[in-house]
Amino acid sequence: MQTKLTREDAIALLRKYNKEPFHILHGLTVGGVLKWYANELGYGDEAGFWEICGILHDIDFEEYPEEHCLIAPRLLKEGGAEDEVIHAVCSHGYGIHEWIDAKPEHEMEKVLFAADELTGLIWAAAKMRPSKSTKDMEVSSLKKKFKDKKFAAGCSRDVITKGAENLGWELPKLMEMTILAMRSCEDSVAEEMKKMGLAE
Repeated sequence: MQTKLTREDAIALLRKYNKEPFHILHGLTVGGVLKWYANELGYGDEAGFWEICGILHDIDFEEYPEEHCLIAPRLLKEGGAEDEVIHAVCSHGYGIHEWIDAKPEHEMEKVLFAADELTGLIWAAAKMRPSKSTKDMEVSSLKKKFKDKKFAAGCSRDVITKGAENLGWELPKLMEMTILAMRSCEDSVAEEMKKMGLAE
């Protein structure tokens, strides 16, 4: 799968509807994570498509949190996104929002569903570390944070668990791979945020 949208187009579209630095950071991070997964899982020729879907997956969340994934198709279509991008973006809300009937089917959609919430949990855990980084994070410490329901309570453990099941993976495998994926893009995302004047 390919898309006419460039990475720059996707970032501009994300920033059109999202002003909070956290939401830009999350979009860039999930984009980088999906790009890593594409190369790791043998979809290297589709890595750009995977990344763009990751960048845009929460396009409507900041302005329309109560209608997340319901407004996204219109915003994406107006921005020039193809149906494949729209389906991928909406599919990460499948089973979470009653108005979504776009089931994750392509492997990228399954990875997006599984990794989205998990990146939030990993980033929250990383911020608690002396290094403030994913680079020295171990799966064992992430498991502890996962079991502590009060920690990063907004990151749904049920969705993460369901995501691993959809991929046919054990939860530790999803955790380990997503940590590696976040390590791969942590520095470049931080640099990009800095260039945009959005660094913390």
